[in-house]
Amino acid sequence: MSLQVRAACLTNYVDIAKLCGLDPWRRLALAGLPQASLENPELRIPVEAVNRLLEDSARAAGQECFGLLMAKERRISNLGAVGLLYREAPTVRAAMQIVERYRHTHNESLLHRIDESAGIATIYEDLMGAGQTSFRQGTELVIGVVMRMLRLFLGPDWKARRICFIHAAPADLSIHRRVLGQTPEFNCEFNGIVCTSQDLDTTVPTADPVMADYIRLRLGVDHFKQRALSDEVKQITLTLMPQGRCTADHVAALMGISRSTLSRQLADEGQTFSAVVQSARTELAQRYVLESRRTLADIAQLLGFSYPSAFSRWYKVTFGACAAEQRLQRSASSKSMK
Repeated sequence: MSLQVRAACLTNYVDIAKLCGLDPWRRLALAGLPQASLENPELRIPVEAVNRLLEDSARAAGQECFGLLMAKERRISNLGAVGLLYREAPTVRAAMQIVERYRHTHNESLLHRIDESAGIATIYEDLMGAGQTSFRQGTELVIGVVMRMLRLFLGPDWKARRICFIHAAPADLSIHRRVLGQTPEFNCEFNGIVCTSQDLDTTVPTADPVMADYIRLRLGVDHFKQRALSDEVKQITLTLMPQGRCTADHVAALMGISRSTLSRQLADEGQTFSAVVQSARTELAQRYVLESRRTLADIAQLLGFSYPSAFSRWYKVTFGACAAEQRLQRSASSKSMK
């Protein structure tokens, strides 16, 4: 079954498409999405089709920042029930935890996780989906929205320590600077935002715990479905792999369970740890190869291969083509669109 996302993710799509000289309804049809996707924000639509719509629209318009432009005027209310709870969180950290706990109610492909060390917090934001070779537009849309959410509590002039993207930089950074309020970094090891733990500890004076409890009661316990353990493991794996710490023991420790418990619970879902790692490695490989300018030797190291030759052989077996050849083809295709 394909991953689903609320149609609210397409908020502002029509305006940005028209601004870029596109026919939004024609583009919607080409992506295989119903017109109701632009009319009913609660409609559940396939993540794969939404990603195809954003990537194809960006190419057709010659606008590398299409997804980021969609984030410019986003409001918390676009997140639906999650947004209501977010606004009533007592601290920024609690607000981020709400996004983590209930992310599947808005976007089943969203990976959201926070790591903290020595007073520095890294908010990992990523998207997953079988067969997807690029999430550039969707990733920039997500990070643009999260930056707007953080500034709701931390102030409009707040700046992150770093804003990181795996993919390569666009030719012009002016839109990134305008929408994000600062210059992001590209060709990074992860997609996400780096801030301080103190930022996350910022209290929200307008938070109303009574209203928050009321919202939870009205939504009902069953409104939020439990995510699969394999999804959580994959989320952690995607962030640990580039750090060279992607072992079953480490993942189990982060989840607060033993390695044997991790293996048993994955088996209950018909999964194994190695299969989840392979899935994560496959997604990261194509993103690094096709979306970044890192050398293939660097990519091999980030994905846990001892030698570039081993990575090259694995890539050809996995994708049916050489990494270098695919990179050249993607570069030629990008140039032809400009």
